[in-house]
Amino acid sequence: MQYSSILMIVALFVLMYFMMIRPQKKQQQKQQDMMNQLKPGDAVVTIGRLHGVIDSFDEEAKTVTLDCDGIFLTFERSAIARVLLAAVEVTPAAKEEEPAVKEEVIETKTEEDKASSDEK
Repeated sequence: MQYSSILMIVALFVLMYFMMIRPQKKQQQKQQDMMNQLKPGDAVVTIGRLHGVIDSFDEEAKTVTLDCDGIFLTFERSAIARVLLAAVEVTPAAKEEEPAVKEEVIETKTEEDKASSDEK
């Protein structure tokens, strides 16, 4: 009788670990990886829902400076909620090669055009 109650308590702790603690640790690890991959030029959203672009980092103070439409604000790195767009590094070769823009004209015929072409 006592073994079954102890076994039930152990099973409850194991279930709680897999349902609550493990997913939280995965989420924290994902957040930490995102923080480590931040670089100037990344578009981010803060925990206060302020949108901006990373201008610079201060590793010593663990802060980040955001450019919010010309206004520079300093936040703690932990205030970054998510990354919207990662900065794209453009190589010199990519700058020289501009993609050719192709225009495609699609002709559509209306009922009147179809009727007039059938009469001819």
